[in-house]
Amino acid sequence: MSSAMENNILLKTDSYKISHHKQYPPETTVVYAYLESRGGDYPEQVFFGLQYILKKHLAGQVVTREYLEQGIDFWHKHFGYDIVNREMWEYIIEKYDGYLPIRIKAVPEGTVVPTGNVLMTIENTDPKCSSLTTFLETILLQIWYPITIATNSREIKKILLRSLVKTGDPSVIKGQLHDFGFRGVSSYETSAIGSCAHLTSFSGTDTISGCVLAHNFYLAEEMIAFSIPASEHSTMVSWTKEKEREAYENILDMYPNGIVACVSDSYNIYDACEHIWGTQLHDKILERDGTLVIRSDSGDPIEVLERLLTILYDKFGGAVNEKGFKVLDKHIRLIQGDGVNMKAIKEILELLERIGFATDNLIFGSGGGLLQKFDRDTMKFAIKCSFVEITGIGGIAVAKNPITDAGKRNKPGRLKLVKDNDDTYRTLNSIDHTEEYDAAEDQLVTVFENGKILCEYTFDTIRANCDIDIDRLDSINFM
Repeated sequence: MSSAMENNILLKTDSYKISHHKQYPPETTVVYAYLESRGGDYPEQVFFGLQYILKKHLAGQVVTREYLEQGIDFWHKHFGYDIVNREMWEYIIEKYDGYLPIRIKAVPEGTVVPTGNVLMTIENTDPKCSSLTTFLETILLQIWYPITIATNSREIKKILLRSLVKTGDPSVIKGQLHDFGFRGVSSYETSAIGSCAHLTSFSGTDTISGCVLAHNFYLAEEMIAFSIPASEHSTMVSWTKEKEREAYENILDMYPNGIVACVSDSYNIYDACEHIWGTQLHDKILERDGTLVIRSDSGDPIEVLERLLTILYDKFGGAVNEKGFKVLDKHIRLIQGDGVNMKAIKEILELLERIGFATDNLIFGSGGGLLQKFDRDTMKFAIKCSFVEITGIGGIAVAKNPITDAGKRNKPGRLKLVKDNDDTYRTLNSIDHTEEYDAAEDQLVTVFENGKILCEYTFDTIRANCDIDIDRLDSINFM
């Protein structure tokens, strides 16, 4: 497929949507739809990713005669006959110079909104383009992914922060969950979107595509995330088992300062920690101006980490902090990078508290469990039509309401997201709350209209919007 086809807006939709312009009632002039998370395990979500979609797919002159003819030809071959709404697309070219007559309102990116509320609305701005609203559903609904990843990372941040407040130093929170997901996702684009979403709550990553996306689409002029030198099994086993000590010492020699991580389970991690790191290289580690982070990458983390913490505390010592938990000497730490997801993190934190070790002895690294093991149904995302206008009839609130699944009933009417005095959000619709709806200040902001982006958010602003106030941690909803 040529790059021109990949950029063609007429080809960025599901096949069946190309036929929908003939299915709306005659004289339909407005189609209005909205986005929401209809459920799932998360009590709230971080809205993130719309600006990327708008800039990449919808902003500017996205309809041209070349694209139109290419699209008509493609869909003719796909269906076997002419099916494209040529009249509408030619009208967009002639009247709007190929800019899309669509208005999108959305909550500011980074905002944390309780599940089940309106997050975004879409409607056509020209009565001759009413079917365009839902034509764009396919590409716009891909926002489920960055929202889900940003939400999951923030939920983990809550869990880690609560444990740090109880056992250790909360100031280290931004580096506590490192992104190892680059190789574990389905594509480069997935890695970029997912990593960038994760970085709304943390600042450690090896998936640098997320940093690139933040720079290109979210006005991030400074570096937004960081990493450290670290070994992999190939660089360790190439020394052979007989020279395992030399392999580890080489790490210390090559990086005499700062933080460096070394995977140490190529053979026997307990022997490595007790006899190589903890005895043969003990003094060299303590003489470094920095921290050695030992990585465990196999086995049951509950069993392995308990044993490693005991060995390392015995070998390197440490102190009991003011909260009554043990903290290893500053020159040595652990990272758990295998099998890490929210469930595993909870179990490991419970272990640490039970055996009396502070959470800041350990850093987590996560790959597929951070960026890949999710789908649209994780948070039950949907974009649904809730309002139409028809000449001679006026505005009509519409909604699906299947008797077989009440959870798929959508909200009717035009919608507003309102913020109450206690800083909680709720959704109003123009049908059930007419007077209140009219008077309410909508938290949804017009970000896109007639092909132009009207409001942009910096990555720093987004991070600030979804930050967690440590002083209000007890009042925050946890999964």
